[in-house]
Amino acid sequence: MFFRVLRILDTLALSLAVIIAVTGDAPRLTGASDRVRTFTREIEFDYPNWVWDAAWTKLEQGSIGLPHLFDRETNKAIVIEYLRTTNRLIQTEQRIEQVFADPAIRDKESASVHLRAQRDELIARQEALGPLAEATLQSQIGEVLAELGLTASGQPLPPVLYRTSSTPLALIVSERTVIQQITNISVLPGLTLDEQIRLEDQVAASLDVSTLVVPIGGVGVYPTMVMETTDLRWTLNTIAHEWIHNYLTLRPLGLNYSTTPELRTMNETTASIAGDEVGQLVVERYYPELLASPRGRVGIALPGPALPSAAFEEPPFDFRAEMHETRVTADALLAEGKIEEAESYMEQRRQVFWQNGYLLRKLNQAYFAFHGAYADVPGGAAGEDPVGPAVRALRAQSTSLEDFINTIAWMTSFQQLQKAIQ
Repeated sequence: MFFRVLRILDTLALSLAVIIAVTGDAPRLTGASDRVRTFTREIEFDYPNWVWDAAWTKLEQGSIGLPHLFDRETNKAIVIEYLRTTNRLIQTEQRIEQVFADPAIRDKESASVHLRAQRDELIARQEALGPLAEATLQSQIGEVLAELGLTASGQPLPPVLYRTSSTPLALIVSERTVIQQITNISVLPGLTLDEQIRLEDQVAASLDVSTLVVPIGGVGVYPTMVMETTDLRWTLNTIAHEWIHNYLTLRPLGLNYSTTPELRTMNETTASIAGDEVGQLVVERYYPELLASPRGRVGIALPGPALPSAAFEEPPFDFRAEMHETRVTADALLAEGKIEEAESYMEQRRQVFWQNGYLLRKLNQAYFAFHGAYADVPGGAAGEDPVGPAVRALRAQSTSLEDFINTIAWMTSFQQLQKAIQ
């Protein structure tokens, strides 16, 4: 027990270095950020306090020996029960909202008293199960990382630590003349849509830039931050994705995350590729039932009627192909200096996506500047950017995931990547 506590204390000391060089999905400040922060100072997310609270929680978990208090099957059952409890909580909160939105219900307090009591019970159970589930998933991912060779002295470094949380929103700012992220500032997750739009408009009008507030699923601080969801596969991928960011932060690629747009894309694409592979290995080892269940494609098999197989057929509208075409055309118009024409074209395309069932509030330079950096799959918002294909090529020619990560981790330029795949 004593040595386990010492190990966690060492981890927390390491976290200070990680916070100072914070990377991954948590942005660093630049001159452009300082100008944007004129509008965001009062609504920015408080990372230092969040990290302190999360680190203290992890210290408490480690001090009582989680997840080693239970055997493998019990730990797995805890994870599944946590997801089911979260699912029931989400459904109950939706039913409460329906009661308060129903004009036919006059006494909403009385009509919802049972639901609100049920909600409180579920919150209490979720809070009790949460630390156990987190410790289990940390351990499972850590074991897979160790087997892959991503370790120091036989242990993943930094150790896998994450905390489920409401994740901040990100204000993305791009130049209008070229699709390029110039700043990314985390703001409070509770901003209403009206407040988000007002912030976007103020920054865009004052600085003549393209802006968009986007939700994010995880943040590469330490311990890492992961959004609450009932989708186990997504959760595993995201925990691993953010750990890869922490791993890279201790190496040149991660330290230079914000140096150039190419290095940012190399970081994000590497984390996406590796995160998905690690998540898949965890599923295969600990949750193989997800591989056999169609519902496992989107999360843990939860109570309820099975969906028809047609629900999983690919729609005729190819989102990635259409988004790729949109990005390529917008890039071409901007390269010709046709800024207004490019923005008009992107708005027209947004309406096409809407007509085909995709809710995109805005489709602009900021949208592509953010989403285009995640280029682990061909097509999509990256357009003809050569960085994503180069990262994928390096993974394809690498003998293992360890070889891939430890090769790209020491790169400090896109030119080095290009040379490595020639």
